[in-house]
Amino acid sequence: MDGAVDSDETLMRHYAAGDVRAFEALYRRHELKVWRYLLRSVSNQATADELLQDVWFAVVRSAATYQPTARFTTWIFAIAHHTLVDRHRRTRPLEELDAVHDPQADARDEPSRQVESAESTEALIRAVEQLPPEQRDAFLLQAEGDLSVEEIAQATETTFETAKSRLRYARGKLRQLLQEHR
Repeated sequence: MDGAVDSDETLMRHYAAGDVRAFEALYRRHELKVWRYLLRSVSNQATADELLQDVWFAVVRSAATYQPTARFTTWIFAIAHHTLVDRHRRTRPLEELDAVHDPQADARDEPSRQVESAESTEALIRAVEQLPPEQRDAFLLQAEGDLSVEEIAQATETTFETAKSRLRYARGKLRQLLQEHR
């Protein structure tokens, strides 16, 4: 790796060739986004931690055969999605979500704004939990993974129109649930 910022795909090729630092760079770059996606999907921090390990083990196992046919982000979120599907098949029902809020993010705000922000965050998390699984997955892939509709379709192995429809319904349901919260 040189001093320039390598693309994810380049880092993955370097890792496949034996450069452990490339893997470390990929991990640092994507760990938090993938973990948040998993956490909001399974509603339990310990489970999200376990699933994150499974995702990165899959990355390690797939390094030698990795082909950049899509963005690395799309590829890793597809792995995360499949890991969730596999887990869901093994265990039901999903655990309750522990509300996640970073008080340091609001440390500069007044206390009343902190409470309002925490309540809004918790309301959004509860609303996302109420979405049907396919809609929740599409919404979280976009919100946490920053995936496009086309990339969501690839990751979930659906058509572009199906992914687009799931996102539209998810947003509509979230708007409705958040209006009811007010």
